[in-house]
Amino acid sequence: MKVGIIGCGNISPIYFEAGRKFDILDIVACADMDEQKAKARAEEFGIAKACGVDELLADPEIELVINLTIPAAHADIHLQALRAGKHTYGEKPLAVSLEDGEAILALAKEKGLLVGVAPDTFLGGGIQTCRKLIDDGWIGRPVAATAFMVGSGPESWHPNPGFLYEAGAGPLFDMGPYYLTALINLIGPLQSVSGSARITSSERTITNGINYGQKIPVETPTHISATLDFAGGAVGTLITSFDVWGSQLPNIEIYGTEGTLVVPHPNFYDGPMLVKRKNHDGFTEIPLTHGYTENSRGLGVMDMACALQTGRAHRASGEMGYHVLEAMHGILLSSEEGRRYDMKSSCAKPAPLALGLPKNALDR
Repeated sequence: MKVGIIGCGNISPIYFEAGRKFDILDIVACADMDEQKAKARAEEFGIAKACGVDELLADPEIELVINLTIPAAHADIHLQALRAGKHTYGEKPLAVSLEDGEAILALAKEKGLLVGVAPDTFLGGGIQTCRKLIDDGWIGRPVAATAFMVGSGPESWHPNPGFLYEAGAGPLFDMGPYYLTALINLIGPLQSVSGSARITSSERTITNGINYGQKIPVETPTHISATLDFAGGAVGTLITSFDVWGSQLPNIEIYGTEGTLVVPHPNFYDGPMLVKRKNHDGFTEIPLTHGYTENSRGLGVMDMACALQTGRAHRASGEMGYHVLEAMHGILLSSEEGRRYDMKSSCAKPAPLALGLPKNALDR
């Protein structure tokens, strides 16, 4: 499948690598609002054409667009790609606003095109092994879950951290999709959410070596605590924060009627993962049952390309991306209004990956 990449920034190299790794993806062009960036990536990865965004979207050869722009531009590029008759897969979140997310899904349906949304880390060996254990009944019926993403913020290491404090980012919108997507894959869709959120400081100071001392205005909450009510009855707790200097919290734990599952970090593809079963002493580390344990960003694009060739559903779907987006907005709205937010959308649990897949291939 002929693919074009829009957005040639920090995240793009691993997607260009996916074009080398997965035979089904043939990356033939790249674009960026800064055409010099596009030319540099094209030279680095041997891409035939570096161009402007309009030229890439006008290319009739390109069937699928990978959207790696900043969050504020996600919706615009998705919509432009769909209007140009191209399937589109983007970095998270699907959009900044719910209205834009709805417009993307509506246009895709009207055009008969697919939309996919990162993260695809839930397709990695770690979380797929967790999914198999839950599906096989190792911990019984999920009753509750906890998920924690806490740290001191990106200004100490990110070369351009300002956008991460704008609306549509912050710890919830930047990192929350990894945790919410993993939980939906493991437990199922959400029924309602509630939350409390705060902006701890009105500005942050860059402390990395590139723009040391520069002040960043903070436009979005930096500490969010949420309760998640799943449609299947489980209750979850989610905390995301850029205001914590140190922690020993787990990443994700799922508590079932027959045991406890410790889920690996949802921003990565491998383990470790641990299980403690009812009436057993201590936790046992479980060997991974599935592949894709290295950084495999682009796996969701490959899965979508396979789905387009076979007609099956793709896993990192726009519907799940929208469900995650609505949940994050619902958490913040709950905090503002002091009430529980009932979800309007739902989504299917993605199908688990089969065992024993060939290297760099998926079930077709």
